[in-house]
Amino acid sequence: MIRELLLIGVGGFFGAIFRYLISGIIPVKFGIPTGTLAVNLIGSFILGFLMYSSLLTSMPSEYKLFIGTGFCGALTTFSTFSYETFALVDEGLLFKALLNILINVAGCLIMVYFGRTVVLVIFK
Repeated sequence: MIRELLLIGVGGFFGAIFRYLISGIIPVKFGIPTGTLAVNLIGSFILGFLMYSSLLTSMPSEYKLFIGTGFCGALTTFSTFSYETFALVDEGLLFKALLNILINVAGCLIMVYFGRTVVLVIFK
């Protein structure tokens, strides 16, 4: 149990740092928080790749804990996305809030699909 918690914690440490760096590098574009969008897309791809790889390989469960639960859990920012979307609504920017929802949800689903597709190409 302690080993698993350490794997998740260390993965989360790196995911949080990566999130901070990516969110700080990418400026707001089109009136929506694109740094949050970027980490959600990257995290969705990594998680899709990891989880589908684990189905086709004898991947150690530690990888899923470190990368999936720890790194991706700290990297992706659904709570931040939700808050920022409501902030857009509070500012009266309903169209931008809806655009933010559409791009994040559709984009992340597409990135999971791409992660799965890459795994299927590699392991075929």
